[in-house]
Amino acid sequence: MKDIEAKKVRVINKETLIVTVDISKVTNVGYCRCPNGIDIKPFSFMNNFHGFNTFWDRIMKTRNTHDLKEIVVGFEPTGPYGEPLTNFMKKKKVKLIQINPMHTKRVKELEGNSPNKTDQKDPKVIADIIELGHALTVVQPEGPAAELRRLTHARERAMQRRTAIFNQLQDLVFVIFPEFSQVFKDVKVRSAIFILENCPTPEDIIKYKLKNLITTLRKVSRGQLGEERAKELYAAAKTSVGIKEGRQSILFEIKEILSIIKTTEDFVAEIEAEMSLHLEHIPYSRFILSIKGVGDITVAGLIGEVGDFREYKTISEILKFSGLDLFEISSGRHKGQRRISKRGRSLVRKLLFFAAINVVRKGGIMHGYYQGCLARGMLKMKALIAVSRKLLGLILALVRDHSEYIENYTVEQDLKKAA
Repeated sequence: MKDIEAKKVRVINKETLIVTVDISKVTNVGYCRCPNGIDIKPFSFMNNFHGFNTFWDRIMKTRNTHDLKEIVVGFEPTGPYGEPLTNFMKKKKVKLIQINPMHTKRVKELEGNSPNKTDQKDPKVIADIIELGHALTVVQPEGPAAELRRLTHARERAMQRRTAIFNQLQDLVFVIFPEFSQVFKDVKVRSAIFILENCPTPEDIIKYKLKNLITTLRKVSRGQLGEERAKELYAAAKTSVGIKEGRQSILFEIKEILSIIKTTEDFVAEIEAEMSLHLEHIPYSRFILSIKGVGDITVAGLIGEVGDFREYKTISEILKFSGLDLFEISSGRHKGQRRISKRGRSLVRKLLFFAAINVVRKGGIMHGYYQGCLARGMLKMKALIAVSRKLLGLILALVRDHSEYIENYTVEQDLKKAA
C-alpha cells in the first residue's frame, strides 16, 4: 500500500499544472492551479465540442504562461456525464486522475469551515485533494474491454428489469390464485411459467385434468416434478380463494408480463453471446478462465469493470478500486471490527461474490480455505467476502505471471523438489 501512496504523491511536482473539473450534464466548471499557488478563477464551459476546445485552450494558455511541463486533470466520477470529456482528454498529453466523492465531501469543510457546496468551490477542493496525494489513476477500458463494460452494464440493467417484472407477476398471480405461490415457491422456474402461460386460473387447471397435468409437469421440468406436485397444484386449484371480479384485466396484464419476461431473457442470452465473443479478443482472459468455477460471464464482467488487470501492480490497489479493502474504527480500549469499505465498483464485488459461491463448493478450489474461515468462527457472509478478496488476488497474480491456474500447485512443486 505504501508503494501506491508514493505513486500518488509523485503525480504532482514543481512543473505540474493541476486542472480540475466539476462535471455536470450541460455546463462544466474548470479550474487551474500552478505549483506556486497561483490559480485561475473557476470558469464554465459547455459539454460539447466548442466547450471542450475552449477548456483545452485555457489549459494550454495557463501552462505556457507559467512555463509548466506536465498537466494533471482531476475530477469526480460522475457516471455518463463525464465520459465525453474523459474521452476527449484521453487524446491529449495529460494525466487523468479521479477523486473519491467522499474525500471531496470531507475536505470541502476545511475551506471556510462551511459545508457549502457550489460548482465554483468543488474544483478548488478537488485540487486540494490532488495536492494531498489522494487521487486514483483513471483506467479506461479500450477495444474489447470497453465493449465488455457496456455489455456488462446492459446485462445488469436487463436483470434488474427482469427481477422487477417478476415481482409484479407474483403480485398479480396472488390476487387470482393465492395458493400458486405455495405450490411453486419460485415463480421464475420453467414449470411455473408454463402453467401461467397455459392455465393461469384455478378453473383452467381443473379443466386441464389431473392426468394431463402430471404428464405436462414431468415433461416441462424434465422429470424433476411429477405426480406429487401435480396433485398439490390440482388440490389448491379446487379450493382456491382467488378473486373473480376484474380477473380478465389481470389475466390480460399477466400475458403481457410473460411476453416481456421472454423478450428480456432472449435479450440477456444475446448479450451473453456477445460477451463471450469479445472475451476471445482479450489475450489474458484464458488465464482467469482456467480457474475452476469462474465462467465466461464473470470474467467478461470483471474485465469490463476493471478495464485492464495489467494496469494494476499490487493487490492493495485493485482491492481499493473494488471497495474490498478493509478498515476498522478503533479508539482507546475499543477494538473495532474489520469491514470492507465498499468505496469502489459495486459490480466487481457482486461478480466476485457469486464467483466465490462457486469456488467454495465441495471440490471447489477454495473449499478448504472457506471451511477454515468457518472453523475460526467467521460468519458465512464474511467468509465468502474473504474468499472474494483471495480470488481477486489470485486473478491478478495469474494475469501478472501470464500463467494458468494449477490446482495443488504447491504440492506439485514439493514433489518436484523431492524428485
